[in-house]
Amino acid sequence: QVQLVESGGGLVQPGGSLRLSCAASGFTFSSSYMGWYRQAPGKEREFVARIDSSGSRTYYRDSVRGRFTISRDNAKNTVYLQMNSLKPEDTAIYFCNALQFGTIPGNYWGQGTQVTVSK
Repeated sequence: QVQLVESGGGLVQPGGSLRLSCAASGFTFSSSYMGWYRQAPGKEREFVARIDSSGSRTYYRDSVRGRFTISRDNAKNTVYLQMNSLKPEDTAIYFCNALQFGTIPGNYWGQGTQVTVSK
């Protein structure tokens, strides 16, 4: 079965850094687009970043561009989100997402990891 397991969340002070990881299994990771979304309390889930299957193209929401970096290791079936210069408004549950294309398309989600930015 498909599994996306996030890790790396926690409590960090403003200006600090965290690195999220998402370990994937049960689908063809190397041909899937991978992404990160987040959901703050009382708000809808929003797009944060996405990376194509080869890792050559990345996309970010405006508010995180220049502070966050998405990357992937296809040999380890893992996608990362390096978050620097964190702000209180980055506080949210961060979810890993996979978009599988081809004959068996799929849209998969992890269970999320909490990121809290506070003094």
